[in-house]
Amino acid sequence: MNIHEYQAKQLLKEFGVPVLQGDIALTPEDAVKVAKKIGGPVWVVKAQIHAGGRGKAGGVKLAKSIDEVREYAKNILGKTLVTHQTGPEGKEVQKVLIEEGCKIKKEYYVAALVDRTTGKVAMMASSEGGVEIEKVAETHPEKIITIEIDPATGFNGFHARKLAFGIGMNASLVKQATQLFSGLYETFIKKDCSMAEINPLVETEDGKLLALDAKMNFDDNALFRQPAVMEMRDLTEENPTEIEASRYELAFIKLDGSIGCLVNGAGLAMATMDLIKLHGGEPANFLDVGGGASKEKVAAAFKIILKDQNVRAILVNIFGGIMKCDIIAEGVIAASKEVGLKVPLVVRLAGTNVEKGKEILQKSGLNIISADELADAAQKAVHAAKGK
Repeated sequence: MNIHEYQAKQLLKEFGVPVLQGDIALTPEDAVKVAKKIGGPVWVVKAQIHAGGRGKAGGVKLAKSIDEVREYAKNILGKTLVTHQTGPEGKEVQKVLIEEGCKIKKEYYVAALVDRTTGKVAMMASSEGGVEIEKVAETHPEKIITIEIDPATGFNGFHARKLAFGIGMNASLVKQATQLFSGLYETFIKKDCSMAEINPLVETEDGKLLALDAKMNFDDNALFRQPAVMEMRDLTEENPTEIEASRYELAFIKLDGSIGCLVNGAGLAMATMDLIKLHGGEPANFLDVGGGASKEKVAAAFKIILKDQNVRAILVNIFGGIMKCDIIAEGVIAASKEVGLKVPLVVRLAGTNVEKGKEILQKSGLNIISADELADAAQKAVHAAKGK
């Protein structure tokens, strides 16, 4: 789950990370009220969407008067911003953050994330703030400092000093940096983040460190213990189909292809998508129904796939372990009859109750293309999607 910049800053502030004064505005009039409350002479008007690259798309403006605050808010609110992260369809701006301005001396980058190789939290920092970290890694990898935090000891002063001096901070900033880096780490741990990023982290001309921008992602599997974070969820920023899938606890991500996928297990789902591409097709989604899905859950998954008008064929690929093949078969049949299936359906079943599942499908009267091997199923799905 993602949240907006202003929400990420609220969480960071709870853990002692310094941020600028600011508040959210839904209308130009709200923006003016916030600006007057903060005081001038300079304000920043920032579009709030779940995507980076807002500045390049015209979503961040520096206002030097109240009239400019009103004008910029008016121009940004309701505008569809297209950035490298939104895709060509863009995202409509429904709220803006009004913040006080500051005089920037130097920009840095710092983030906390999970190192999936070691299973530890990794803290990354760079002297190249304000730039996408991927670009820094590509052009100046030597400017990225990474340290791993042992969960048994947590974040300590020596970690902060290594990061601070590693990115060229002056010794006079180390005390502030220690507090800021520690606050970022605590936010990451206590709020069950999967990534917490401050970019840029700025040093002001009067020698203060501030989180000028912030981005956070959260571990969906831990949200049950983060009610305050859950309240920050903005459904208008999410794909409607993915929202519906989450109600059924389905792992679903919409893609741009023409072959709908219904699979149990994330690894098997990835392998299925890879084989579809290998045979010249494009998956329309990632969908993992999980290991113990019910007939109703499978039916819901099937209907979600069929809502995509780009789907020209569906590939059901199930390995029955906890999930039984006959349950999948019953769910597929129920959904197919309810929505009136009009696209080719390729089904590959293996594992628990596979023969019973195949028998149920065979007796259903549906036009089902059967496959025993995964590669064969992928190839048949690609051919079906192309009308062959």
